[in-house]
Amino acid sequence: RWRRRQPVREVLFFPSRPSCTEELLAEAAGTGAAARPCPCPLPRGDCSLSRLLRRLLSARRSLEICLFAFSSPQLGRAVQLLHRRGVRVRVVTDAQYMGLRGSQIGLLRHAGIQVRHDQENGYMHHKFAIVDRRMLITGSLNWTTQAIQTNRENVLVVEDAEYVKPFLDEFERIWEEYNPIHYRFF
Repeated sequence: RWRRRQPVREVLFFPSRPSCTEELLAEAAGTGAAARPCPCPLPRGDCSLSRLLRRLLSARRSLEICLFAFSSPQLGRAVQLLHRRGVRVRVVTDAQYMGLRGSQIGLLRHAGIQVRHDQENGYMHHKFAIVDRRMLITGSLNWTTQAIQTNRENVLVVEDAEYVKPFLDEFERIWEEYNPIHYRFF
């Protein structure tokens, strides 16, 4: 008998315990990770980072990301994998932080992913992502290695149109506001 899938409602807390995510990323890339496990010494298993990666990698059509800071190599690889799979990926970020050492933004742009940034005083300080216009990922977590491994952070993942819609509307508003045709050069 067919059963309706329950909507996602999950809370993730960081720091995430150290765990190997290579097999998860290799499986998502379709490189046959099951045949050759990662030789790294990190333990395998479920953790906050692997659960966040799985939620992101569930995207089939679109991924909108609005982040202040993005330097996590694992999350960067996941976003690039989705783009290579044909998922429409759009990123909004803060201009001051996108050029810092270790930022994934340049790599995402180089991969052909659309990126826009603010051009004003103050920070573009949002931290959210929307998967397939139906799943919201939001919380205090910047997508940085330090935040994932060291900081006390939280992430809420929900499939609820009542919450997704205002975030999607905010993304679209910012996306248009940060359109390069509107940039002012002094």
